[in-house]
Amino acid sequence: MPPLPLRLGLTMWSHSQWQQSFYGKGTSNAERLEKYAQVFHCVEGNTTFYATPSLSTVNNWRSATHEDFRFTFKLPKAITHQQMLNHSQAELKNFLTVMEPLHDRIGQWTIQLPAAFTFEHLDRLKRFCTYFPESSGLGVEVRNLVFFNKGEEEKQLNQWLLEKGINRIIMDSRPVFAADPSSAAVIDAQQKKPKVPVHAIATSLNPMVRFIGHPDIDQNSQFFQPWLKKLPEWIEQGKQPYLMIHTPDNIQAPELAQNLYSKLQETTSLPELRTFPANDGDSQISMF
Repeated sequence: MPPLPLRLGLTMWSHSQWQQSFYGKGTSNAERLEKYAQVFHCVEGNTTFYATPSLSTVNNWRSATHEDFRFTFKLPKAITHQQMLNHSQAELKNFLTVMEPLHDRIGQWTIQLPAAFTFEHLDRLKRFCTYFPESSGLGVEVRNLVFFNKGEEEKQLNQWLLEKGINRIIMDSRPVFAADPSSAAVIDAQQKKPKVPVHAIATSLNPMVRFIGHPDIDQNSQFFQPWLKKLPEWIEQGKQPYLMIHTPDNIQAPELAQNLYSKLQETTSLPELRTFPANDGDSQISMF
């Protein structure tokens, strides 16, 4: 089959509130990833940020997905946040060894860096990225504002990413910060998500956009408007963007993703998304 022009995914594949709206009644926890992968093209994979899974769990994830599905697992926070990439070669090697059964289904390893990671640490990032196998897809998400000031620091970061073919992950948190902080989920998201400028730059072939949605699905259209132009531009250039959709509590994330994807279909040629398993009597038929 021809490659997908764009990969659509969510921050997670397992959510208890999706039982009736997405998975379908009677779906077990073990079946959730399989049903998720029938609809979406990728998943962010936050679980590895908090703990390295067991080898048996990794093998189960492989069995639940098909060969065209992609994970974008975050590196463990022990490496990125606690050690700040310093003296972490052994920890990275151990992590990659455990994840080896899924190496051919990794869209990109996500190196999410804390706000404390500044320009002074850039050489540390450059050295760290040499520890990956050459064929590895990598994405880097920076949160320190020095990398968003359009000055020499940001230019040096972007130039290095371009030279090495590493994706700069783009956080678009404008929608969630525009929401009224009247619910616990929105308050929590506004406290935890970075409020950084949106710099829509593609430094490699798989630019990743993390769109943190407004809790009112209809309110997201105005914030998504620039992406209706930029994402098709990247596709036209031969790139394959990753569009990762979040909401404050992620309860309606599948519906928001479906809604935004349909808007993209009005501006560029994209394959149809498969019906959510909850609305499909035969959930075993894959869209691929």
